[in-house]
Amino acid sequence: MSVVDYVDKIILWDTGSTDKTVGIIKELQKIKGDKIEFREVGSVSIEEFTKVRQQMLEETKSDWFMILDGDEVWWEGSIKKMIETIQKEGDYLESIISPHYNPIGDLYHYQEEAGGMYRIDNFQGHINIRAVNRKIKGLHFEKPHGQQGVYDGDGVLIQNRSKEKRKFLDAPYLHFTNMRRSFSAKEDKNVPKRKIKFKYELGIPFPESFKFPEVFYQPHPDIVPSVWDKMSKKYFLRASFETVLKKAKRKVLPSRSVGY
Repeated sequence: MSVVDYVDKIILWDTGSTDKTVGIIKELQKIKGDKIEFREVGSVSIEEFTKVRQQMLEETKSDWFMILDGDEVWWEGSIKKMIETIQKEGDYLESIISPHYNPIGDLYHYQEEAGGMYRIDNFQGHINIRAVNRKIKGLHFEKPHGQQGVYDGDGVLIQNRSKEKRKFLDAPYLHFTNMRRSFSAKEDKNVPKRKIKFKYELGIPFPESFKFPEVFYQPHPDIVPSVWDKMSKKYFLRASFETVLKKAKRKVLPSRSVGY
């Protein structure tokens, strides 16, 4: 809902969710049905997940596409800036990098920049390629979910193509990759790679004056839970211990390149 008013279409396929995801999507269709193309694919392996994304790419007819994960939320100003940049410079550019905040523990805290280990060109931290020009010949996905990347017809990762045709755009979004993705801890374990991505960590508090994405303040169906819950005492105690270890580890580990 944070981007639907600014794109031509959202291709949204469910790969075997066992919680209330499908129900929520159907509620969204009641509001924005003309924009959302929904399909239930069924449960897939991490290898099959890549094939599904490739099929989605092949059915995309727009000049550009965004890779919007289910745990990303955009500010109106950021998505507007992204679209305006594509409209003005899209004939020349091939891809656009965006920074993001990684909320950790709850909505009120975010992970330190040192926790963002990705590097693209001269940029490092919480960044990702979020928009890609479809004019790139042979554009396709490779490797299983978790290692997945976007490649050109010669097998070159998008981030390894010409720097001159890639732009860093100061248009941040929220990426909830390290927080629970399902309605319960039990169901969350069934989501691929959640054991790796869900983290116990004490983050940096957002300022009291911080304005969260506008979509959080809009009315929503009852099936959608509140986002304003604070971390539990149990989480806080475990995170207090693990945070020290994580920060020590970051000081010795090198950054890594991002898949897309």
